[in-house]
Amino acid sequence: MAPDPTEDSDLDRTLTAVGPRLRALRRQREVTLADLSRSTGISVSTLSRLESGDRRPNLELLLPLARAHGVTLDELVGAPPTGDPRIHLRPLTRHGMTMVPLTRRAGGIQAYKLVIPAGSNRREPDPKTHEGYEWLYVLNGRLRVLLGERDLTLTPGEAAEFDTRVPHWFGGADDQPVEFLSLFGSQGERAHLRARPKSVRTEGSSA
Repeated sequence: MAPDPTEDSDLDRTLTAVGPRLRALRRQREVTLADLSRSTGISVSTLSRLESGDRRPNLELLLPLARAHGVTLDELVGAPPTGDPRIHLRPLTRHGMTMVPLTRRAGGIQAYKLVIPAGSNRREPDPKTHEGYEWLYVLNGRLRVLLGERDLTLTPGEAAEFDTRVPHWFGGADDQPVEFLSLFGSQGERAHLRARPKSVRTEGSSA
């Protein structure tokens, strides 16, 4: 029986889409090709060719990449949905925080629940910058946010939104754990900023 050209075409489209998805996942996690190479054992040149579409992905390459990115193989290759709306949560640990992805698309707005363990206020702040826009909402605990020259403390029920090209850093404001939600995307929806400065000088106070 002759192969169905339609099936071959569908497979080619699926494999072609893997490269951009791999690049988006890596940039979302803020890791370099060298970092990914060390965690997967795949050479930098092979990773680069996979992302650019010059290398055809196979199972031997996709399995370690799916593990490194914390996604299922189906999510990595963009398999058609099965009708089950549940998201299988795969926590990641980054910068001392536990990140639980609440969305499963490689592109677009990404949603996470983040947990900062107790005692994180002892960590030295290390502000970062990257492309995008972020929105935060504190569930429990007190979140310290360094944003440019501002030193803010967010408490449960408070939210903040900002351009991630501004140097920023998150940590516990005290020695208690913190839980918060994060929406991140290149064009995040603007939310009302209700963050209080860590220390505010009132009118008439002494310098």
